[in-house]
Amino acid sequence: MPDATFGCPDLTTFCRLDELGLVVVGQRLEPDRAVLACRVLEADDGTEGWCRRCGCAGRPRDTVTRELAHEPLGRRPTTLLVTIRRYRCTGCGHVWRQDTSRAAEPWARLSRRGLAWALEAIVCQHLSIARVTQGLGVAWNTANDAVLAEGRRVLINDPGRLNGVKVIGVDEHVWRHTRRGDKYVTVIIDLTPVRAGTHPARLLDIIPGRSKAAFKA
Repeated sequence: MPDATFGCPDLTTFCRLDELGLVVVGQRLEPDRAVLACRVLEADDGTEGWCRRCGCAGRPRDTVTRELAHEPLGRRPTTLLVTIRRYRCTGCGHVWRQDTSRAAEPWARLSRRGLAWALEAIVCQHLSIARVTQGLGVAWNTANDAVLAEGRRVLINDPGRLNGVKVIGVDEHVWRHTRRGDKYVTVIIDLTPVRAGTHPARLLDIIPGRSKAAFKA
């Protein structure tokens, strides 16, 4: 008898695409990457095919595709090839696409799961941007810009990230050894867990400039 703890094989669930509002409809294994063909799930509120400008019904016009780098599954980078339906309003002629905001930010090259994997790999597993780039199969600048923006949103802009900080360490660091640009940054570290003997020190922030100017500002 089948084990009740197992379900039917489901590539959409395995790749965690149900969290992104996508469903897998095909796959292609290439020598350097795995490509998953996906389509966007229709909105549950039934407003997808209606114009938000005038309220008239929309008529399917055509489809466009969007490539997103997803969290790697195995040793190959995983790419999502998402087919997006476009509508044209029968009243005002406005054209719009299916909403893919659950899958990725507008104009982003990384899916939300791919972006979360990259941030966790750098913060928790201490991987380099170059290693993350290999895992995602994207350009270095693409991965670096996305990780910096997401880290700023999730970590730096978190209003509670300084809760419990009682002891800090401050030091200057020379990070640029060229004539152009600011050579120094001020590193701020949370030493509270070291004082308590519970965890290692935690990086709080890196501020451009020397410590005296950083404190003054």
